[in-house]
Amino acid sequence: MRRGRTERVLVERYDEGVPSRLPDEVIVEEPLEIRLDGHLVATTMRTPGNDYELAVGFCISDGLLGRASVLTVRYCGQGPAAESEYNVVTVETGGLAPIPEPRIGTVSSSCGLCGTSALTEIATRIAPINVDVTFQSSIVGQLVQSVSEKQEMYGRTGGLHAAAVFDVNGEIELVREDIGRHNAVDKVVGRRFLDGSTNSNERGLFVTSRASFEMVQKAWAAGFGILVAASAPSSLAIEAARTAGITLVGFAREHSMNVYSGELRDTIE
Repeated sequence: MRRGRTERVLVERYDEGVPSRLPDEVIVEEPLEIRLDGHLVATTMRTPGNDYELAVGFCISDGLLGRASVLTVRYCGQGPAAESEYNVVTVETGGLAPIPEPRIGTVSSSCGLCGTSALTEIATRIAPINVDVTFQSSIVGQLVQSVSEKQEMYGRTGGLHAAAVFDVNGEIELVREDIGRHNAVDKVVGRRFLDGSTNSNERGLFVTSRASFEMVQKAWAAGFGILVAASAPSSLAIEAARTAGITLVGFAREHSMNVYSGELRDTIE
């Protein structure tokens, strides 16, 4: 499985008004065509790497699998994968998943699946989360630094979002990076699905971005009991979190945060 790639470019840098020319490392962004049983699902702009996870997570988050199991995930195209530059992935269920409606146009790395599923539709498809644990506020406050220390590609380029899965003790179990914040979430969702993990309601999802409706939708579809965002939530995200029974935390900092849905335990009990 390929990891995220970078390229080096020559830039003109200004320090206190003094110009100089030097190389800079930038992240690669390429399209990925996602297929389900050979049917086109979408084309999304992403950071190459962990493509199987992204494709599976995308299908899960958007409810495309139904009750079908994933049998295989592979690169595909009209010729060898190398000829398509590893930019086409198909998720195979043996034809048991419903035939998907292809998305028109390209899903950008910034906007996600905007407006594709109304809250009422999701509520009829997915039951509220049965949260087995309540996370402690001090644990949540540690996540910003903990995840930052594990963002290898961001440290090199400054151009990636991250999504991380953590447990009730604040231990980071999984981190994925991508130029698209939604893609980073799909990658961790896909990885856990492929690993057979079933304890998402005892785990939390941390994102280095804002908490949009789509981010809550993905957390809900994956079964996470808490979503922690480094930035702000939207009004629809808050409504969705309350409907889903998800604890939603925004503006997460080491010593401060806002809780918009659900509750946290105090640090002193």
